[in-house]
Amino acid sequence: MRIGNDRRQDDFEINVIPLIDVLLTLLMFFVLTSTFVQHSRLQVTLPKASAQDRDMTSPALTIMIDRDGRFYVGSDEVQGEGVEPLKQTIARNAGTDRDRQVIIRADAMTPNQDVVTAMDALGQLGFTRLSIATTPSKPGSGQ
Repeated sequence: MRIGNDRRQDDFEINVIPLIDVLLTLLMFFVLTSTFVQHSRLQVTLPKASAQDRDMTSPALTIMIDRDGRFYVGSDEVQGEGVEPLKQTIARNAGTDRDRQVIIRADAMTPNQDVVTAMDALGQLGFTRLSIATTPSKPGSGQ
């Protein structure tokens, strides 16, 4: 015969430590297997174009133009207005290599004058291998 309370004294607990171990393992798996894409610190919405394979053997010099007309050469922001400060920054980053590939990454809302200013500065410095970065359009979208 049992004296006292008829209620069972067993307390059920859920052990969450193995669950945390599994979640951390999954997190590490996804972090280590994800693709690492080169992101710039400046958000630029690129215009669209058809995708085509290109020969990219040497690292290209990148000129970025945001929608407000600010220029960035590599990771350096161009200080000042007009072509001359842009030419000085390009020359400082490119050195004497004028056969280097140059990529202009302009926001889709950037005025054409800013892109032409960058192209003019590159032409005055003697660069001949120039590309304008775009994002590929989706097949069948008609844009």
